[in-house]
Amino acid sequence: MKFFIDTANLEQIYRAHSLGILDGVTTNPSLMAKEGIKGKDNIFQHYKAICNIVDGPVSAEVFATKYDGMIAEGEELYQIEPEKITIKLPCTEDGIRAIKYFSEKGYRTNCTLVFTVGQALLAAKAGATYCSPFIGRLDDIGSDGIALLEEIVGMYNYYGFDTQVLAASIRHTRHILRCIEVGTDVATCPLDVIEKLLVHPLTTSGVEIFTKDANSIK
Repeated sequence: MKFFIDTANLEQIYRAHSLGILDGVTTNPSLMAKEGIKGKDNIFQHYKAICNIVDGPVSAEVFATKYDGMIAEGEELYQIEPEKITIKLPCTEDGIRAIKYFSEKGYRTNCTLVFTVGQALLAAKAGATYCSPFIGRLDDIGSDGIALLEEIVGMYNYYGFDTQVLAASIRHTRHILRCIEVGTDVATCPLDVIEKLLVHPLTTSGVEIFTKDANSIK
């Protein structure tokens, strides 16, 4: 399973990259706002900075909600770094149309805000590179986000779609482990959730014991 980091924070992206496990980055307008990035020029420069760190794809989300605006924005975003930028579009009628447009041009796309198998089917048929079910947000309202992931993975495998399932809105390490169990292609997570995979009391105590013994035989 691939790991993307879900942030616009350059320091966190550097840290994830330094771990050697980073496969890509996802962003959205909320994450840009959190970092205080405002204005088209600054946003584009920020995406360029992210691309300079990351070896893999960088999802850049359009702000427009109508088809023509999505196409115009997507074209501009893609030119920031054609080898890395993935155009992120919402799972709406206009978004699906835009995904079809970009997929026919060979551009990478990420269909975001997916909450049903039906939406995932439309994303795949339109040619999306990634489909992003928001599992945490489903859990927040009493639904089962992992069950949706499993259904989408099964559907894509059954019909042979090339679209990759990108689990988003991940809240904790259990989400990550369940993503592995159901065969998710990509999990995009906050850095602190990824780092928690390193934590286990037996690892901590083992390091302490080995360090103590190593010092005794120096």
